[in-house]
Amino acid sequence: MTTHETRQGNSPVILGFPHTGTDVPAAIWDRLNDNGKLLADTDWHIHNLYDGLLDGITTVRATFHRYVIDANRDPAGMSLYPGQNTTGLVPETDFDGKSIWKDAQAPDETDTAERLRDFHAPYHQALAAEIARVKAIHGVAILYDCHSIRSHIPFLFDGKLPDFNVGTDVGRTCNSAIEQATVAVTSTAAGYDSILNGRFKGGWTTRHYGKPETGVHAIQMELAQSTHLATEAPPFAYDPAKAERLRVHLKDILVRLAEIAPSLKRSA
Repeated sequence: MTTHETRQGNSPVILGFPHTGTDVPAAIWDRLNDNGKLLADTDWHIHNLYDGLLDGITTVRATFHRYVIDANRDPAGMSLYPGQNTTGLVPETDFDGKSIWKDAQAPDETDTAERLRDFHAPYHQALAAEIARVKAIHGVAILYDCHSIRSHIPFLFDGKLPDFNVGTDVGRTCNSAIEQATVAVTSTAAGYDSILNGRFKGGWTTRHYGKPETGVHAIQMELAQSTHLATEAPPFAYDPAKAERLRVHLKDILVRLAEIAPSLKRSA
C-alpha cells in the first residue's frame, strides 16, 4: 500500500500531514477491536481544510492511520510529554485511554520495527527530501505541521482546548518572526481563542526538523476539531460553513509565512 502522498510546489512553505491518513493494512485491521476500528483519533479532513490556501505550496501527507504507527512520534519511542498522559509510537489506547486492540493482539517489538521500516521511515524520507528541495530553491524552508484534535479529552487535558494551539517547543524550532506572524493572526481572529506552547508544544516532527540555525524552521498548528467539524464524534463530518470561516485565518498565516521567508534567509 502507498504510505504517503507528495505534492511539490515552489513556495518556501511546506505542509506536513502526519495524521490525516485512514489506511490500515488488512492484517493490522483484523487485530483492532471495535473501538479501534472507529479510527477516532484521526486528524479528520485537515488536508482538505488547507487545500488551495497558498499557491505553490508543497504538501507531504501520510496515508496510513496513526494506529498503524504514529508518524509524529520519536522512532526511538521517547515520550514527547514526560509525566503526562499521551499515546506512543504504536498506540496501545485511544485518546480516552481505552484499548484499541483485541485481547492478545497488541503490537509487539517486532511489529513496531516492521512498521517503522515500512511506514514511518518512508514518510519521513519523503518529508526530509521536500525540505531539502525547498531549501535548495529558497535558502530557507518553513515546515508547517498540520494537526487537529477533539476539543474535550479529559485523559489528555483539562477543560476545553483552545481553538488554535501553536507549538514551537518554546521558541526552539523556528525564528521568532514565524512565531510572531502566526500568533498575530490566531490571537486576533474574531470568535476564536488561542494559545502558544500550551498543552501542545510541537510534536516530534516539529522538534526534529526545526533547526533555525540551518535555515529550516518548523511550527505546529493543532486545531480544535470543533472549529471545522459538524460534530467531534462519528461520523466526524466536515462542516463547510465552519471550515470556510476558519480557512480565512489559516490562509492569512500561510501567506504571512511565505512573505517573511526571504528575511529568514538573511538571518540564518
